[in-house]
Amino acid sequence: MIPSIHDRGSETIGLINYLYGPGTAEEHIDPHLVAAFDPLTLDPGRDPKVTYEQLQRLLDQPVNALPVGKRPEKHVWHMSVRAAPEDPILSDEDWAAVARRMVAATGIAPEGDEQACRWAAVRHADDHIHIIATLVRDDGRRPRLHNEARRAQAECRRIEADYDLRRVPPGDGTAAKRPTSAERHKAKRQGKGRTSREELRETARRAVAGATSEEEFFDRLAAAGVLIRKRIAPSGDLLGYKVAFPDDRNGDKEPVFYAGSTLSPDLSLPRIRRRWSDDTATQNPDKPPDRTTSPAPSGPAAARRRAATAAWQAVLVIDQGADAQVAAHIAAAGEVLDALAKTSAAHTRTELREAAFSFERATRSHIKAERGHDRALRQAARDLVHSGPALGRGEDGATTAMVIDMAFFLVTAAAQWHAKKEHAQQAAAAREAAEHLRAAYRAAAEIPLVVLYQRGRRLAQPLRQKQVGHLRSAVPELAEQILAEPGWHALAATLADTGSAGHDPAALLAEAAGRRELGTADSISDVLVWRLRRMADLPADATTVPDHTPAAARASRRAGSPVASRDGRPRKTR
Repeated sequence: MIPSIHDRGSETIGLINYLYGPGTAEEHIDPHLVAAFDPLTLDPGRDPKVTYEQLQRLLDQPVNALPVGKRPEKHVWHMSVRAAPEDPILSDEDWAAVARRMVAATGIAPEGDEQACRWAAVRHADDHIHIIATLVRDDGRRPRLHNEARRAQAECRRIEADYDLRRVPPGDGTAAKRPTSAERHKAKRQGKGRTSREELRETARRAVAGATSEEEFFDRLAAAGVLIRKRIAPSGDLLGYKVAFPDDRNGDKEPVFYAGSTLSPDLSLPRIRRRWSDDTATQNPDKPPDRTTSPAPSGPAAARRRAATAAWQAVLVIDQGADAQVAAHIAAAGEVLDALAKTSAAHTRTELREAAFSFERATRSHIKAERGHDRALRQAARDLVHSGPALGRGEDGATTAMVIDMAFFLVTAAAQWHAKKEHAQQAAAAREAAEHLRAAYRAAAEIPLVVLYQRGRRLAQPLRQKQVGHLRSAVPELAEQILAEPGWHALAATLADTGSAGHDPAALLAEAAGRRELGTADSISDVLVWRLRRMADLPADATTVPDHTPAAARASRRAGSPVASRDGRPRKTR
């Protein structure tokens, strides 16, 4: 159950008209009172003789009793309380009880206080109610509303337990501002899956990912087609910025601008600048800061390899580092996900976008990030952006699978760290991001793993048995499970490749398996494949490594013998 306290207003009748009206998209059905400060309050939704103005005068009576100069300008208080989609539909009596508990918890009408503010709760949909109140008590005093949003959240957690509803993770005040109901209805009318506020937040996060200067940040925003309005001090200093989409306009046909700080706390200009100042503060003072802006010359595949390495190092920090360092690495992990989403191929783009969108909530907590230690991740994000979009095939596609696999473990580590710190919302967001990464990985890894699978199936029997020996020697406790996995053949081919490259396959495999738990992986074989190929610096797509198939078998294939299809079944070559 989610409570939302909306901006205060100055016209009671305007809000009443909205609550009892059809809604912006005809979504209000059967609006009616479920509770009010006085049980005998007449309901204009049920009694055609009762007008909206009568309800307005009743609620405004304590306000109008004050001298004109002492009336608060913004005297209309408005809260909505929404149940989760999977919750059962509550009765009017249940919602009435919820409303009374919410006005008591927030200080609008404490239990037993006969001089409290006047209020009314309107229901015009199955899953939520709206509470309207006027902020002058019957005794002429103002209510005490200190921390009413936090108290409302706490009361909702108790209501969830009492009514056996879905338990929403408690917030800590670090979340980005939610879209308003008007913004959501506007997006729905326009056929958009997200509001302009959410889309602009995602655009700004992508623009700042790996950026090293204000100029670069604003250039990226402009390149994304966003309108930018800068706030300049009389001295000429830049104080802040606002952004808008050209086609998102208000009733006066003007663009609707959002300040960076209202999109997300860490997108304010001072917070963005702090990334760069903290980064340079940890560098050698005798050495000029690195502000390289040229793209990495080695292309998307190499950038993804570097990102995978940086992600793995970050996993180790999250496992063992100090809290401030961990918070910095988790924040920078969000930049890597944003950069991956921006540069991904079509078949992984949607899931990577959703992963970055979900993980955004996990990047902020009350633990202050100690910037500078996260430089490797932020540089990885920068390299991804400057290396350009990756193809969905070949080495680009395979290294995409490699970095997504490593990002999955990074995000999972972040979820576990947040859970230990009792950051419920952040942990839930990281777990949700991990599920999107899991889906993106499946799409990215399908073709490169099929190639490796085919090569593993074609290994000569003695060579295959040799890899089984390496497996049993390196990870005896996992050997039988791995041998039963479909991915074993791909791992066998990779072990053979490591040996051809001059490595000790058993030693390298033991190191790869011992670096971190594998319990969250769908396939242990897949995870070990990507770890080994990264550690041994092997080509990720396995098309340029030595073919370990015996010469006679290769000759037989060229003559038209059956070979494995993508699903591992034999087929004839043409």
